[in-house]
Amino acid sequence: MKRNERIDRVELMRTFIRIVESGSLSAAARQMETTQATISRRLQSLEEMLGAKLLLRSTHAMKLTDDGERCYQHARQVVDSWLALEDALQITDEQPVGTLRVRAPHAFGQQQLLMPLVGFLARFPQLSVEWMLHDRAVDFISDNVDCAIRVGADVDPATVSVLLAEVPRCIVATPALLSGYATVTEPQQLSMLPWVAISTFYQHEVVLHHHGDQQTANVAIAARLSTDSLYVAKNAALAGVGAAVVSSWIVEEELASGQLVELLPAWQVTPLPVHLVYPWARYYPTRLRKFLDLMREVMPQIAGMRQPEKDISDKSSG
Repeated sequence: MKRNERIDRVELMRTFIRIVESGSLSAAARQMETTQATISRRLQSLEEMLGAKLLLRSTHAMKLTDDGERCYQHARQVVDSWLALEDALQITDEQPVGTLRVRAPHAFGQQQLLMPLVGFLARFPQLSVEWMLHDRAVDFISDNVDCAIRVGADVDPATVSVLLAEVPRCIVATPALLSGYATVTEPQQLSMLPWVAISTFYQHEVVLHHHGDQQTANVAIAARLSTDSLYVAKNAALAGVGAAVVSSWIVEEELASGQLVELLPAWQVTPLPVHLVYPWARYYPTRLRKFLDLMREVMPQIAGMRQPEKDISDKSSG
């Protein structure tokens, strides 16, 4: 009976942590896949067990009491320690179990990273992965995500951000489109072309760096089509809508076949950094650590990727 009570207490603390971090009982219920009534009962049980009011709730707001704040800080330490103990006792061979929830960009997640993920699942049969594709910024709490692969995004100092690789980019257009304009030999001539813009990275200007020296050129562009999808940008460029800056890996076949032409190859668009990002914590489960090891290993080797010019390093707010 005592053992069950201890297990119950850990679950009550996990529930309380989820309530605080998600911002409401209803959000906690969704993330823990249970009912709001169950979450409310667990909160009440924890308050009765501790003999303290932990949350002040009104119709539109929720606030931690002083006791609630102390409880939250201690609960985080207890739950992290419990998870570490479970790993140490149950997974002595470092075999990850449970579910890892990963957010990845659409293009990477559908194509470049799929086979490494398949191999990862084959290697660890007790592990499941929720592979969620989205290009917007991740909110780890409300989205209930363990880690995210981010391309070209600014590093959030409140998270751990591991630089894995970088994605070279190039400027492309169809021969048919280019035939209607003077031959492009200088960066500023790019402004005369119609453009397809990837709105998450550039919309009104493209910045180029000369490969052989330190020259920089800022080129104003007028987009006929703006999109947040790399695939849409590529296909629109193939359809002759305009020139586009795209990740080099996605147009390798089209460049080789002549369907697309690379413009000004001596001028480079800044490569996009690829980070694995996850919330800072005192303890990281084996499944997250193993996935990080996988990404460190395979990302620079994936077609179209390359080692970053800067050393790979962790940045956190620890």
